[in-house]
Amino acid sequence: MSELNWDITGYDEPPIELLESSFREIAKKEMQALPFYRENIPVKAGGFTLFEKQWIGTILTPWMLELIVLPGPSQEWPRRKIGERIALALPCGQVKFVVGELANGAQYLACSLMSPLDRHLQGEQAVELAENSAKMALSLPVQTQSVTEVDLSRRSLFRGQLRS
Repeated sequence: MSELNWDITGYDEPPIELLESSFREIAKKEMQALPFYRENIPVKAGGFTLFEKQWIGTILTPWMLELIVLPGPSQEWPRRKIGERIALALPCGQVKFVVGELANGAQYLACSLMSPLDRHLQGEQAVELAENSAKMALSLPVQTQSVTEVDLSRRSLFRGQLRS
């Protein structure tokens, strides 16, 4: 196995301007002529939070919504093959990412959340969805217990024998 080149350096702040300008350029050069391109949806990076020293947020474009991971402050990542798949354990569960690269050579991990975008989604709704998606990825899963699984009979209640 070849030695990894650790030349992907972290960001002290999430590189929102870099992401947005890079994806606007992709939109202009490669995507806007495609039938699923949504003119009313902005290119917007946001919702970034540090999690285990990595930036996690979303990128919204007129054609997709992705959860992305970037190296955080004082981090170094090895350069990986574009398209390589990596699974990460997040609070919401195991999430599979794909290595992507911007025109300047910066790499990131991306997990498609919606591609193409729902045709009924409006710009403001899409931005709100992107922000909420970033928050949900870092939220603990909620497990509920169905009421039908608990014996609420009076007899069990008075005996102090609620079963679940």
